[in-house]
Amino acid sequence: MKFTERLHKKATPIWRKSHDHPFVQGIGQGTLELDKFQFFMCQDYLYLIDYARLFALGSLKAQDLKTMSTFANLLDSTLNVEMDLHRQYAKRLGISIEQLEATKAAPTTLAYSGYMLNVAQRGSLAELVAAVLPCTWSYYEIGKELSQLPGATEHETYGEWVAMYCSEEFGQLADWLIDLLDELATGLPESQLEKLEEIFLNTSRYEYMFWDMSYNKDMWPTDE
Repeated sequence: MKFTERLHKKATPIWRKSHDHPFVQGIGQGTLELDKFQFFMCQDYLYLIDYARLFALGSLKAQDLKTMSTFANLLDSTLNVEMDLHRQYAKRLGISIEQLEATKAAPTTLAYSGYMLNVAQRGSLAELVAAVLPCTWSYYEIGKELSQLPGATEHETYGEWVAMYCSEEFGQLADWLIDLLDELATGLPESQLEKLEEIFLNTSRYEYMFWDMSYNKDMWPTDE
């Protein structure tokens, strides 16, 4: 069994809860309240800024030019393609660039991004990949699953989001990270594999928390 297959098996109960969350199902069925999705888009925009930083750290920690170059391309794609799509999408949802830039991070956004950056800065390249992989891999699985729902990819508001994350291009990114983690995990002692597993499961849990945060539009309870 490949190491990532072991991770997927362990994470499946967590991912299933994400797939079944009313926020995710609401996207696929076209029933999610717009204000919840607007909240999600603003928080996800902030998240992508730190996600791009993780790719920069990946390029720094890479041991060969090919891996370094791929991380650099991912950094460029996140900053100049995915975030631009977010800006265009947000504009159609009534969110200006100024509003996106002025967004204050919710507690879960801060905790999730902070955890990944801490792991990436202090740990190995394998630990960095274990931290970022659940986001990419689970989004692709969610995109593929939602795309099977009648009309999901044609919905006037959420169709483009579903189409983006079930696309072959996005799947190729997930596959590259999966293959890289399997390569980096080869030959590692069980103690290090368990550490990678813990990181992978933690960020899988954060993924669920991000959906839940967006559904409830959770900010600081002390500011209410």
